[in-house]
Amino acid sequence: MRIPCSLTIAGTDPSGGAGIQADLKTFQEIKSYGMSVITSVVAQNTTGVQAVHHLPVEILRNQLESISSDMPIHAFKTGMIASKEMMKAIADWIPEVSAPYVMDPVMVAQSGDPLIEEESRTWLRDQLLPFASVVTPNIPEAEDLLGKKIETTEDMQIAAEEIVTKLGAGASLVKGGHLNGKAVDFLFDGDKIHSFSAERIETKNLHGTGCTYSAAITAYLSQDCDLVQAVDQSKHFVTAAIRSSFNIGSGSGPTNHWAIREEAGHK
Repeated sequence: MRIPCSLTIAGTDPSGGAGIQADLKTFQEIKSYGMSVITSVVAQNTTGVQAVHHLPVEILRNQLESISSDMPIHAFKTGMIASKEMMKAIADWIPEVSAPYVMDPVMVAQSGDPLIEEESRTWLRDQLLPFASVVTPNIPEAEDLLGKKIETTEDMQIAAEEIVTKLGAGASLVKGGHLNGKAVDFLFDGDKIHSFSAERIETKNLHGTGCTYSAAITAYLSQDCDLVQAVDQSKHFVTAAIRSSFNIGSGSGPTNHWAIREEAGHK
C-alpha cells in the first residue's frame, strides 16, 4: 500500500501555530505522513518573534540527505529559508527528488517581524523560485517578488500570471487575505486563471494561516490530487481552520487544524 509522504523544510514555532509545527499538524489531519527538515530555530509566540538561530548549512544538507536517501517524498514544501547559503543547499538537493514542490515564500511573520535576510530575497526569486511547482505568496509577498503594488483582484490575477511567465514558477497562487471583501485567491496554472473564494472571517487569530494553507496543498499533492483540486480542498481546509481558530495567547492566536474533522461531524 502506498503511504502518501510529505516533507516540510522550514523554521520552528514553539507556540505550535506556524512553521514546522503547523505543517506537521496539517499533514497529519490530511492523512499524509509528515517529515521535517529544520532551517532555523525560532523563539516566537502569538505576539511576535523574540529570537532566531539559523542552523549551520551543513546540518541542513545532512537532514535533506537523511530523508531523501531513506524515505519516499511524494510532495514537499519550503517555508522560512533565512539565507542565500541555505537556499543554495536546497536548490542543489531538489534535482534528487521527483516530487511536486510547494514554495511558501515566507519573508515576514504574521506579527510583521522579518524572517529572511534582505540580500536573500533576490536569490529566492531568481534562483530557487523557478524550481517550484507552485508558489503561494500573499499580496505583500507577491508585491515583493514583482516589485510593484497589488491593489485589486485584477492586479492579483496579473501578478499570478507574471510570477509564472516572468519569474519562472510552474504555477502561482496569489492569496487575497489582505484585500477587503470576500477572501478570493487566484491560481495561474501556466495555462489559465482559477479563482477560489470563501467568506471573510473577522478574527485576529490568523497565526500560521499561510503555513497551514501551503502545507495542505502539499499534503493533497502527495495523494496525487491535481493542482486545482489540491488548492480547492486546501482553501476549504484553511477556511475551516480560521473559522474555528483558537483565542490562545496575547496576540494573533493559532488556527484550528482539526476544524475540518469537526465540521464533518467526526469529533
